[in-house]
Amino acid sequence: IAVVRRADGSGTTFLFTNYLSKVNPEWKSKIGEGTAVNWPTGAGGKGNEGVSAFVQRLPNSIGYVEYAYAKQNKQTHVSMRNATGAYVQPSDVAFKAAAAGADWAKSFYQVLTEQPGKDAWPITGATFIMMHAKQDKPGQATQALKFFDWAYTGGDKMADDLDYVPMPDSVKTVIRQSWSKITDGAGKPVAVK
Repeated sequence: IAVVRRADGSGTTFLFTNYLSKVNPEWKSKIGEGTAVNWPTGAGGKGNEGVSAFVQRLPNSIGYVEYAYAKQNKQTHVSMRNATGAYVQPSDVAFKAAAAGADWAKSFYQVLTEQPGKDAWPITGATFIMMHAKQDKPGQATQALKFFDWAYTGGDKMADDLDYVPMPDSVKTVIRQSWSKITDGAGKPVAVK
């Protein structure tokens, strides 16, 4: 089997190598995890499109790309064994199950690989938006939070249309609750509405 991996650093590589580090002690000790690693083998493609092109050209090859890219390009995918031992296919249900298994109240920085749950896809990731807790431009912070509120209220269909998975409502609730911790220079919460 010909291995194809990313030649450039990426969040996709971080998730893939984080997963491999969790399920394979030898991988963890010899290669580890990161946005870029010292790959022991394989052809390197730049971006999802580079990996995909190599996999399409090389007989008997395997590679990794983000789900939306694979789905939009009608690429073959595999079933994978998750943390509970169940074999699952990548799907909205499997990604939501992984997100639902994380303890979002503890921290929003959650790496969603190997989450508990019989339906959870083992290599799932969330995209983060970070804001300073103390804002020196509270008006701009308010506008940003209004945008996020709009996205969480009406953006699920747009995410679905782009083959991305919206966060579960329970996670959106925890995120919205955290907004009260974003303050102006005087310590007053910035307005969201």
